[in-house]
Amino acid sequence: MLENIRIVLVNTSHPGNIGATARVMKNMRLSRLVLVEPDRFPDDDAVSRASGALDVLDGAQVVASLDEAIAGCVLVVGTSARGRSIPWPVRNPRDLADDVHDHVAATEGDVAIVFGREERGLTNEELQRCHLHVHIPSNPDYSSLNVAMAAQVICYELHMRWLLENEENQSYIQRLDGPGDAGWDVEAATADEVERYLAHLEQTLIDIDFHDPENPRQLMSRLRRLYQRARLDKMEINILRGILRSTQKIAGTWQKN
Repeated sequence: MLENIRIVLVNTSHPGNIGATARVMKNMRLSRLVLVEPDRFPDDDAVSRASGALDVLDGAQVVASLDEAIAGCVLVVGTSARGRSIPWPVRNPRDLADDVHDHVAATEGDVAIVFGREERGLTNEELQRCHLHVHIPSNPDYSSLNVAMAAQVICYELHMRWLLENEENQSYIQRLDGPGDAGWDVEAATADEVERYLAHLEQTLIDIDFHDPENPRQLMSRLRRLYQRARLDKMEINILRGILRSTQKIAGTWQKN
C-alpha cells in the first residue's frame, strides 16, 4: 500500500518544508515525493531539515504541473479546509487511510495526496482535480497547519492502516498494559503470591504501628484493591517483599522463616 502513495507538494516556497516532509515520510515508510514547481530545490535548507531522510529527498521527482504529478493515479486527494462554495467529498485522515487502502487493494494503482502552498493552500481549480478532500480537524480558532505538520498527521494514519495489514508488525501497535500481555518481561504474579505479599504487608504495618488490627478501618481492603488493580508481576512481588523485610529488620521484628 505505502509503495503506491505519492506525496505531492505544490509550489512550496520554503525548502525547509520539503526537507521536513521528506523526514516525515521516511518516519512513516513512505518514499515517493513529488514536487510541483518548488520555489527553491535542491537547497541546503531542505537537506538540513530532512535529517537523515536524504534518500527520500534525493529521489524526489520535480514536475512542472499538477497534471504531471497525478498522472496515472486512481485516487487523488487534496488537503483542504472546509467551507468551499461547492461541497466536495471530504474525509478525515483516519477514514482517508481506509479509502486509500481499499483503492490500492482493488486496483493496485497509485494514490496521490496533494498539499498546497504554505500561504494559501490549493486553488479551487486544483481541488476540483481531486476525487476527495481530506480535512484535519483542528482548533477552529487556530486551524492553520504547517505543510510538514499536515503531512505528519496524514502519513501517520496511512502508516497505521498499513500496520494493521502486516502481522509481522503487530508489535508496533499492540497495547501493552502489564503482565500477561505479549511483550511483558516477567510473568504475572499468582493469586497465592499476592495473598502472601498482602499478609506480609499487613504484619509489617502492625509491626511499625501503622495498622491496628482491632480497628482496621478498611485499610487492608483498600490496599488489596490498590494492588489488585496494579496487576503485579513476580519480580514486582519480590521487590515489594524485599522492602517489607528491610522495614521489619529496621523495626527489629524480622523473623526468618
